[in-house]
Amino acid sequence: MPDHALPSIPLAELPGRLGEVLGTSPWLTIDQARIDAFARATEDLQWIHTDPARAAAGPFGTTIAHGFLTLSLLSWMGEHAFEIPHLRMSINYGLNRVRFPAPLPVGSRVRGVFRLLACEQIDGGSQVTVEATVEREGSTRPVCVAESVSRRYS
Repeated sequence: MPDHALPSIPLAELPGRLGEVLGTSPWLTIDQARIDAFARATEDLQWIHTDPARAAAGPFGTTIAHGFLTLSLLSWMGEHAFEIPHLRMSINYGLNRVRFPAPLPVGSRVRGVFRLLACEQIDGGSQVTVEATVEREGSTRPVCVAESVSRRYS
């Protein structure tokens, strides 16, 4: 868990907070070691991600993070942005819309902003849909926007 105080929002209060930002994660630096580890884990070794010399002459002037690396960081960002206390269990149910509007150059700092889109009762819990926007420091365009769906059980 994070070592800083998080906004704490009880599950029962979520339906009354539709459209609100639930929280923002701390900044996280995306270095080449993280990109390389992700490339090895996923077998996606495309030069635009893993070859700094070749990427320097490419369209972005440097290596860029995989879109799926950015997407995979939503779990960490969400955990460090807000909490729903007193849950028995929380599971990732999937994603709706996912876009990568801008590249994520190596060395950039990113953070996640989480806005509540829906909270519906399901058998034994709630299905929560948040819009997760991954911002890159110094850029006006996000590097990822996704609708993340989770199931929360108290």
